[in-house]
Amino acid sequence: MLSNKSNMDSTQAPAAKPRTLVKLLLRKAVTLAIVTVVFGWLFSWASPWAFPPDRTAGFSYGLLHGAMMPLSLPSLVIGRDVPIYDTNNSGRIYKIGYICGVNICGVAFFGPLFWRRKAPPVTETNHDKSR
Repeated sequence: MLSNKSNMDSTQAPAAKPRTLVKLLLRKAVTLAIVTVVFGWLFSWASPWAFPPDRTAGFSYGLLHGAMMPLSLPSLVIGRDVPIYDTNNSGRIYKIGYICGVNICGVAFFGPLFWRRKAPPVTETNHDKSR
């Protein structure tokens, strides 16, 4: 009977150790907890300034509220009823600002997840070596 090593492709990476996987998951969980606390604190700090009661919200407040909306998630999850949208707004212009704010925040936070390193350019000397 043949051993598994003889059948394994030489380019195949060895399986990850369970202890390494546990450390990775623990590190990600701690990072998520820290980010959640920071986001909740930041939203609580900025909310009174960003949602003034005596003002009609226009495009700029819509932009701010849209950008702050993802920061409100930790507060909403723990049961706090926090504002994410101003009902005293100017209408369509506020909503356009809100949508732009949400999208800008999404690009800023999630855009880097989709960045890829560029492959080195193929030069004549590299091309000749592969033949």
